[in-house]
Amino acid sequence: NRDVAVYALGIGACGRDAVDEDELKYVYHENGQKSIQVLPTFSALFSVGIMMKGLDIPGLDYDPRLLLHGQQYIELYQPFPSSASVVTSVICSLLILAGKAAIAEIETKTYEKGSGKLLCMGRSTAFLRGAGGFSKSSQPYSYSTYPKDQIGAIEIPKSLPSAVFQDLTQPSQALLYRLSGDYNPLHSDPNIATVAGFSRPILHGLCTLGFAVRAVIKSICRGDANAVKNILGRFLLHVYPGETLITEMWLQGSRVFYQTKVKERNRAVLAGYVDLRHIPSAL
Repeated sequence: NRDVAVYALGIGACGRDAVDEDELKYVYHENGQKSIQVLPTFSALFSVGIMMKGLDIPGLDYDPRLLLHGQQYIELYQPFPSSASVVTSVICSLLILAGKAAIAEIETKTYEKGSGKLLCMGRSTAFLRGAGGFSKSSQPYSYSTYPKDQIGAIEIPKSLPSAVFQDLTQPSQALLYRLSGDYNPLHSDPNIATVAGFSRPILHGLCTLGFAVRAVIKSICRGDANAVKNILGRFLLHVYPGETLITEMWLQGSRVFYQTKVKERNRAVLAGYVDLRHIPSAL
């Protein structure tokens, strides 16, 4: 229950209103949190430890501190229990060379321990700088020098969005989010951020994804997180903690296309879609 609540706070739940009627259920339950609800992007945490510890592939050598998360895909098979022990299986489903970098896709499947029920599946695509050729890079490789065209585009509709949601990240957002298990110093250490080509520590990409999916749940799903079936997010640009996120959403059938921009820089930082099990009757 504590892990679930800390994660929800880390992606901005109840950040603007501590008694938000749509989001209080993710951080508190009046009966000792026995039935606290779990946000669907919580499942993305199951692959974080694997990527940060390093992939156990002979000859593959990379610095996990400078790993670039390119894309995250999630399939949800049933609502998460509020408290459980889980087992996650991991495979490297794709590994290709891309110049001085390698592209790895890690697939995780998470089961409830005991019952064996499959809860979710995730695929994380990452760019491993300096790992091209499966040898050490001759010089440090940083975010600032990485090609910007390595991530495929999401076709965002040209029409006016069905909904728009604005949310303010806190200056301490990355420090709070890291308590959910992603201790990459890129998000907390100014010196590491400088080496990576940033003026200061940046927000975790999965934190930005959490903000965006929260916007979809609140604006399109009317607070019903169980309506979410699948999630795809492609990370386009970094976010600095304290910046304002504007998520635009387009409902087309049972799929919600979304694009998240940083208001202060007017730049798109994330794009993707959320597939829904059902369309809330209120719509």
